[in-house]
Amino acid sequence: MPTSPLFYIIAVVVAVIIGVVCFLAGSAFRRKADRTAIGSAEDEARKILSDALKNAEAKKKEILIEAKDEIHKQRSEADKDIRERRSEVQRLEHRLQQKEENLDRKVDNLEVKEEKIAKRAKEVEEKLVEVEHLKKSQFEMLEKISGLTAEQAREQLLSMLDGELNHDKAVKILEFEQQFKEETDQRARELISQAIQRCAADHSSEATISVVELPNDEMKGRIIGREGRNIRALETATGVDLIIDDTPEAITLSSFDPVRREIARLTLEKLILDGRIHPARIEETVAKAKAEVEHTIKQEGERAMLEAGLHSLHPDLIRLLGRLHYRTSYGQNVLNHSMEVCHLAGLMAAELGEDVTLARRAGLLHDIGKAIDHEQEGSHIQLGVEAAKKCKESEAVIHAIHAHHGDVEAKTVIACLVQAADAISAARPGARRENIESYIKRLEKLEEIANSFNGVESSFAIQAGREVRVIVKPEQVSDDKMVIIARDIAKRYEDELEYPGQIKVNIIRENRAVDYAK
Repeated sequence: MPTSPLFYIIAVVVAVIIGVVCFLAGSAFRRKADRTAIGSAEDEARKILSDALKNAEAKKKEILIEAKDEIHKQRSEADKDIRERRSEVQRLEHRLQQKEENLDRKVDNLEVKEEKIAKRAKEVEEKLVEVEHLKKSQFEMLEKISGLTAEQAREQLLSMLDGELNHDKAVKILEFEQQFKEETDQRARELISQAIQRCAADHSSEATISVVELPNDEMKGRIIGREGRNIRALETATGVDLIIDDTPEAITLSSFDPVRREIARLTLEKLILDGRIHPARIEETVAKAKAEVEHTIKQEGERAMLEAGLHSLHPDLIRLLGRLHYRTSYGQNVLNHSMEVCHLAGLMAAELGEDVTLARRAGLLHDIGKAIDHEQEGSHIQLGVEAAKKCKESEAVIHAIHAHHGDVEAKTVIACLVQAADAISAARPGARRENIESYIKRLEKLEEIANSFNGVESSFAIQAGREVRVIVKPEQVSDDKMVIIARDIAKRYEDELEYPGQIKVNIIRENRAVDYAK
């Protein structure tokens, strides 16, 4: 039997009603469950809040108790500190009171002593007046007895004692000089010989000009350039004079500044090797040569500092030391000379128990002014002192620099050691070159000073000026006076001359009897 549409509609309506009823029933159940859950959550929240309030109250009480304990502790410490300070103030007040009492007592004692001194001074003045009266009366009595005035008696007494005093003075001078020389010479010889033996150094004479070798004579024309533009560019850029003469395959560089001369030498060598010679290339090559020389200066300065065992030298002093590598003095390389003086001074300081590092530092820097004496006015000593002061060197080093040529008196042992080491290094055979004119002038000056003394007949400087033999007139100079003349001549040499090492003054007095057989 076929189903009618109404049946389907009723079925759908019934199904919808059943679904709505089920949905409402489920919704009611969920609302009930949610209310139950919310109620339990509120109970739990109230419980947690109650516990939190209880804990907070307990924590608050605990913090208050701790704060009260801390306040009490700090108050106790403050009270203790106040008591200690109060006791210290009381103790200081007591000491001040005692000092005031002592000062009062001392003032009273001083007043008493002043009164005694014033009284004693008055007594002394009275005694002096009395002594003067007695002295005057005694002089008058002596003048009556002797028949001579006081001035005549004084002159007669002095003339009588003059000969005896000269003799005694000469004898004492000989005794003291002999004893002093024996002791000091022996000690000095030991120190100097040990220092020289332990500090062996080679010396080679260096010229003040540089010679650049050429591959051929045609290169001279290329260096001169068209209408001389290349050589003018070279001389302008380097500040060095180029001497191109008939010398085969060589060019001479001449300049008062050794650093400029070295830059010019390197520039020429590079240009000859490269082959391109024109003004632009010359300027570029000069710049490179300057950079190389500056690098070498820095390396040489650092090498000298390390070899000397020194540290913390000012960078400016290191650069000046490096410039000494190109500086010569009487043909002697100044940096090598400074290194030798450094080692010699250090060795002698070690023997004497002085500061070895300070002696080496002063010896290394003693000629530092020679690095800039071509650029600035003044002696190398003045320039060296200024450079050392500028670089914050110690007073001992500055004094040693100032005194190493005797410009000022050496007041420290280090300064004396630097003087001695400088003289030893300069006086070594072959260390320095001296021209014949200055050599002859020095010998003539030695003889001139000796001949200026009364009673000297003639004098002769021998052994390259290391010894002066003085012949005196026997009728004018006695044996005792010889000692005084020798000392006076040596003193004049020390005051007026500059010389390495020492000069021996040898006085010769002889009597001759001459007769003729006829």
